[in-house]
Amino acid sequence: MPELDKVATQLEDWAKSNKTKPDHLTTNAGIAPPYIDSSITVGKFGPIVLTDHFLTETLQHFNRERAPERVVHAKGAGAFGYFQVTHDITKYSVAKIFESVGKKTPLVVRFSQVASDLGSADTVRDPRGFAIKFYTDDGNWDLVGNNTPIFFIRDPILFPMFIHSQKRNPQTGIRDWNMFWDFLSRRPESTHQVMFLFSDRGIPDGHRHMHGYSSHTFSLIGPNRKLTWVKFVWKTDGGIKNLDPEKATHIAGVDPDYARRDLYDAIEEGKKDGSYPSWTFYIQTMTPEQATEQKFNPLDITTVWPHSQFPLQPVGKLVLNRNPSNYFSDIEQLAVNPSNIVPGIGHSPDRLLQGRLFAYRDTQLYRIGTNYEQVPVNRPMNRVANFERDGNCVIQNQGSAPNYHPNSFGGPDAQRTVKDKTLPPEEVTGFVDYYDLGNEDNFTQPCLFWNKVLDAGAKTRLVNNLVATMKLISDESVRQRAIDMFAKVDSEMGRRISTQLRVHKTIKL
Repeated sequence: MPELDKVATQLEDWAKSNKTKPDHLTTNAGIAPPYIDSSITVGKFGPIVLTDHFLTETLQHFNRERAPERVVHAKGAGAFGYFQVTHDITKYSVAKIFESVGKKTPLVVRFSQVASDLGSADTVRDPRGFAIKFYTDDGNWDLVGNNTPIFFIRDPILFPMFIHSQKRNPQTGIRDWNMFWDFLSRRPESTHQVMFLFSDRGIPDGHRHMHGYSSHTFSLIGPNRKLTWVKFVWKTDGGIKNLDPEKATHIAGVDPDYARRDLYDAIEEGKKDGSYPSWTFYIQTMTPEQATEQKFNPLDITTVWPHSQFPLQPVGKLVLNRNPSNYFSDIEQLAVNPSNIVPGIGHSPDRLLQGRLFAYRDTQLYRIGTNYEQVPVNRPMNRVANFERDGNCVIQNQGSAPNYHPNSFGGPDAQRTVKDKTLPPEEVTGFVDYYDLGNEDNFTQPCLFWNKVLDAGAKTRLVNNLVATMKLISDESVRQRAIDMFAKVDSEMGRRISTQLRVHKTIKL
């Protein structure tokens, strides 16, 4: 008989480690029902009676067991662990999480696919989310990143449109490659990310074998409120591994939860010898003065900072060493929000980031509820004290303390010294108007990616991967616009795509 993995033996393992069985079954109110294997009926074959409260409670709760699916990043996996500082960066940041070498901070990570549905396979070609909630001494710091250093768009007004184009056709309920390529080819700032997505790294071999990036530019606040722009990068210690499209398609058919299973098993195996999944955490830093000297916009999420100019600086280790005890409670209810930023770390004027600061909290209020941050996995380690009260399913309502400010009866006041750990004052001027960022420099860095990063084999695989979906475009104008977009990256790239598409007949799905 083949050896079973830890996912397959979870219930047996639980039974072995939990010898104390509950005395009896209860309702959610703690009341013991006398029977569980049938409902109450009038005679053996008669109707069910409305007074069977255990039946109605069971059905009512079952009907409400699912929180609304995330509109993006629906399918995912996660685990708990810690971050440990290995290098001193206190000259850049006064955040307590970085205050001393050796300091450990507990955390939880959620990996995900961006556009895929909750029931999708783990091996589809899709950017991966890599979100981290650090439970710091100063509250929760949520670093909500992806497995690519860039993104498709610059302005949050386009985000719903982008996601609509990547999901299902509103009539057929099937993914539509006309929609997919129509949007992307009309927004050429997407070119850089599209090339990453269709490169070898577009289908990671599980969550353990991919890097993570903040993508956005953030800020570090040092002593005397000194500002440094920063990008966060965490590189897998297990090495980058990717799946070729044929193998990914096969795995999708036989084990759609491949990446989730792999992560769970790796953590359980790590308990034997300490070889847990881990990443090395880095920063790239840039002074405001350096930012003004660059030919590219350092706050533009469609661009990378060249490592030759802004090298990776090691900061610490990120280790995952504990699986969730209950997936729904620990991972499905996990709510990350990039506006959760702790003193010593700040945001930037990146336009897309500014939109996310609102959108992420708003989606958690809709998905989980007003008091989502009182759910244990979202609760900070330090004490919460404010004037927010009540709402559905409140758990910690702060007792009888005053619920207004200012007050004369001992309610909390602002910690004014925190101001020294926030962004310094900044003068902002300009005319209030609409400024479309779609026509910025969209092709310089994609050209470098094609000519300097990819070898001959990687170029061929990129072209083949692009053609595999572009041949499914039924609208000739959309297909030609997409070809033209890549021709602007490099004429050879455009020519190779065009040549391959000419030998394919359009497949009507």
